[in-house]
Amino acid sequence: MKKIKVLTDQCIGCGACVGIDPEHFDFNEDGLSHVISEENLESEALKDAIDSCPVGIISLEESAEEFDSETTLEESAENLDVESTMEKNECEDEPDSSNMEDIEIPSKIKNEDVVSEEI
Repeated sequence: MKKIKVLTDQCIGCGACVGIDPEHFDFNEDGLSHVISEENLESEALKDAIDSCPVGIISLEESAEEFDSETTLEESAENLDVESTMEKNECEDEPDSSNMEDIEIPSKIKNEDVVSEEI
């Protein structure tokens, strides 16, 4: 199932999408674009609105499958091989922090140590 996605936090409120496709877009209370309909997702107006967004924040994406409320957490966990995933992610060569004591970090940098070029 497809779904219209608008990254509202990046919207500049130009209104191109609202003007081109008022069936799918309107302004929210902050004057930014938001989706008002998920119907008729094959319309030319929707494609034009997506293509016309000057900041490219509108897309038509496949949405995740609906959550099956009949599936319990236990059943979901059984479907995941958590232990093997954890084993794959474990680091075999842990860093040796014993040599970190030898690193000397200066407490101050003197002004003459910094080289700058005037532009």
